[in-house]
Parts: sequence; structure tokens; C-alpha cells
Amino acid sequence: MSTRAMGPGTGWSWLARAVNLGRHNPKAVIGAIALVALVAVVPSIVQLVAQPVFGAQPDALLTVIGLTTLVSLVVFPLLIGGALRVIDAAERGRPAGAGAVFDTFRAGNGAGRLIGFGLLMTAIYLLVFGTIVGTFGKGLPEWYMQLMQLSMEAGGKPVQPDDIPAPPAGLGMVMALGLLFGLFLGGAYAIGFGQVALGGRGVFAAIGDGLAGSLKNLLPIVVMAILSIIALFALTLVVALVGGLLALVGGLVHPVLAMLLVAPVYLGMILLMYVVMFGVMYHMWRDICAEPVAPPPLPGNQVEL
Repeated sequence: MSTRAMGPGTGWSWLARAVNLGRHNPKAVIGAIALVALVAVVPSIVQLVAQPVFGAQPDALLTVIGLTTLVSLVVFPLLIGGALRVIDAAERGRPAGAGAVFDTFRAGNGAGRLIGFGLLMTAIYLLVFGTIVGTFGKGLPEWYMQLMQLSMEAGGKPVQPDDIPAPPAGLGMVMALGLLFGLFLGGAYAIGFGQVALGGRGVFAAIGDGLAGSLKNLLPIVVMAILSIIALFALTLVVALVGGLLALVGGLVHPVLAMLLVAPVYLGMILLMYVVMFGVMYHMWRDICAEPVAPPPLPGNQVEL
């Protein structure tokens, strides 16, 4: 299956259409993505609970982190595939419900291919970034482990700047190459996942399509990444200002009221980020690999002009 090369301006188009995701069936699309976001919080909650419980036992804490990571590697590819299918159904005007995001957990819905693609792409990520660190980041793993040890010894308290060891000399090169390859592999991940979940491709064929499609479209991916950083900065600033104002007003009455007023703002920001992420994945795959999608039919009492 061939992949298409898009112009640089398509990066803006992916982002703009992602923000408008779910216009045809917002209940299904936003609901499905909200369910994914809810499940995504579970490993973090488990790890946060485990930290004070096993704080004095680093090996036990690392075991919990490892187990939650392993479960995530199996569960999240299924959720991503389910979310993409709900989005595709909505974009094509087919019936869809938020609960359909879990259909990939049932037999006969390509679960093996989704999990296989997720695991293999994770292995590729580790190989690429391991090679970058091994080549240009001598001493970086040891420095990172020192930071982790300081964080665990601090018991959740902020680490003092004077206690942080100096970073190795190759940190800048590792970050620059990591960003470049991260964008490339991120594009391959989005395109390939679309091929597995929606295009019916096998794991290796989807990875090939993803790598080829990302290489052909590296420029629009970079444009999209730059615009995303700018948009995220603006969104964070607005949320911080609005959240701070609500916290100030609520705090005049009671701290609990302040928390209740601020929580929806930050939860809304997180949900919006998930919606945009899945929207970019879907529209990137659709433009690069899929056939054009016809708009859903208008209701019987409307006429297209």
C-alpha cells in the first residue's frame, strides 16, 4: 500500500481538524476518548499509592512500576485502536457509541495485531533511543539513576538544586537527536496504528507504511509539532490564569470549594489534549494512507448548497 506525501501546510490542517474532532458525533468521540484518558490515569495512581507504601523498599517500588508498565503495553494499544475506530465511524457517518472503544478487547477484532504493533514500535523506540544514548550520552544513564535515587530519598519533597549532579557533556546532543527521531517515530506510530486499526494491515506491513509515510511527511510533522508547542503554551497560560482566579475566589469561601472549582478546568485541559492527540493521529493516517472520506449525509430536511 503506497503512502502519500503532503505539503508543509498540512501540519496546520492536522492540528486544526483535530481540535474540531467529533463534530459529527461528539457524544461518541469525546466519550470514547474520555474513557481512554480515565484508564490512562490508573497506572499513575497505582504508582503514586505505591511510592509511600514501598518508599523504603526501592526494589518493590520498581517491581510495581514494571508491572504497571507491562500492563499498559498490552492495554493501551487496544484502547488506541478502539478510539481510532470510533473516530473513523463518526467521520464516515456510521453509528458509533463511546463504549465501542472497548470492542478491541473482544475476540476477532484484531487485538493481536494491535498489541503486536504497539510492542514492536516500543522495541524500535528503545533501540533507537538506546543507540543515541549509547553513542552520544556517555554517563547519562548513571546521571539519571542518581536523580532517581535523590528523588526517592527525598520522599516526595523537592530536590535542592545544589544536590543535583552536573549533567554529562553529551546531554544536548542526545536531546536534539531525541527530539528529531521522536518526531519521526511519532509520525510512524500514528500512521502505522491507523493502518493496523483501520486499514487492516499486518504488523510488519503497518510499520513499513508508518516509517515510509513519516519519512515522506517529516516537514509537515515538524510544522505541526512547532504549532502544537505554541498552542500548548498558550493553553497552559490561559488555564493557569483561569484556574488561579477560580482558586482565589473559591479560597475566600473554603479550600474545598477552590479545589472543586479548579478541578474541572484542569481536567478539561487534559481531555482536550487527548482529543487533539487522537485527532492528529486519525487525520494524519487518513491524509497519508486512507482513501478520501465522504462527509456524512445531511439530515433529510437539509440540502447541501
